[in-house]
Parts: sequence; structure tokens; C-alpha cells
Amino acid sequence: MPTTIQSSPEAVRALEDATAEFVRLRPRLHGIAHRILGCDADAEDIVQDAWIRWQTCDRTQVRNSTAFLVTMTTRLALNAAQSARARWEASVGDWFPEPVDHNADPSSEVESYEALERGIHRLLERVSAGERAAFILRQGFDYPYPAIANLLGVSEVNTRQLVSRAGKRLARTASRSVDGGEQQRLIAAVRAATRGEIGELEQVFAA
Repeated sequence: MPTTIQSSPEAVRALEDATAEFVRLRPRLHGIAHRILGCDADAEDIVQDAWIRWQTCDRTQVRNSTAFLVTMTTRLALNAAQSARARWEASVGDWFPEPVDHNADPSSEVESYEALERGIHRLLERVSAGERAAFILRQGFDYPYPAIANLLGVSEVNTRQLVSRAGKRLARTASRSVDGGEQQRLIAAVRAATRGEIGELEQVFAA
């Protein structure tokens, strides 16, 4: 007959206590992950990862369970954020042009325009209007989330979600056709913004 391995009463109680402690801290851990990642689904993934690690770690070595779980969740969320940013940069490329230097080699300006055109085209064929606006303002011009939220008329939480979703969609296959007129308007607005004329870009997105 196969042998059934039974946990000792002490081990069962220890796991029950660990579970109760995690359940107590779960809302706090989710809040930490959400503030870092800006996306409820991503935050939930981090909390689940933390739960698995909490079950399998040597809890006898943990002096302060709250500090341990908070630290672990924060590190997991930061690692996820860094990984996501790396994926975004790889999928988008360095397509936001530098401010125009009229003394520079004309060929450099042509290359910059072509890179911008490719980047805008990729955004238009993969990302929705709201996601596109939030992503460009945040990643291209380092707008603070509250400012983007105010411009787009959405909450700051939704703004973070828009940026997060845009980055993920950029790595996927194109899903929509691109309107040439819309592409040229957005290119012109982004180029103006790189020269410090940000108003046109804000008007495009606010509309």
C-alpha cells in the first residue's frame, strides 16, 4: 500500500496561521503592487506570486511577517515594472525625436522623422486613442499621471492602466488599419511638442 504522508498538527497550525496573516495583509499588499504597476490585474498577479512564495518559504526564519510580506511584494512589483518597461522600450524603440537642431546634418533630421513616422504608425495600428494619448504623454514627454488624467478626463488610476495596456498592446500584432491623415496630424503635433510647442499635442488628445 502507498504510504500517506500526514502533516503534524504543529505544521497544520503553522500553515493556518500563515494563511490568516496573509489574508489580513492582502489588501495592503494589493495596494502596494497597484501603486507601482498601475493595473489591477497586474497587481493581483503579484499578490498571487507573493502568496505562493509565502507558502513555500522557511517561515521559521521570518521575524516580522508584515515587514517580510511588504518587502517581498514591493520587490516583486518593482521587478515586474522594470521588466514591463524593458519590453515597452524594445517594442517601441527610441522613436521620440530630439528637439530640432537647425545646424545639424539634414540627413539626421530625415532619419529622426522616419523613426517618428514608424513609431506613430505602430501606435495607431495597435493602440486605442486613449491609450495612445496617455502613453505618448507619459513615455515621450514625462507628463505626471495627474496631469494626463486631467487632460483626458479620467481618473489617475485609469490613466496608469491606459499606459500599462498601451505598452502591452505595442508588442502584439497590428489589429487595425491606419488613417494617413490622422497619422500626419499626430506626427506634426509630436514634432511641435519636441520643440516646446506642447499645446497642439494636448489639443489633439483632448479632442
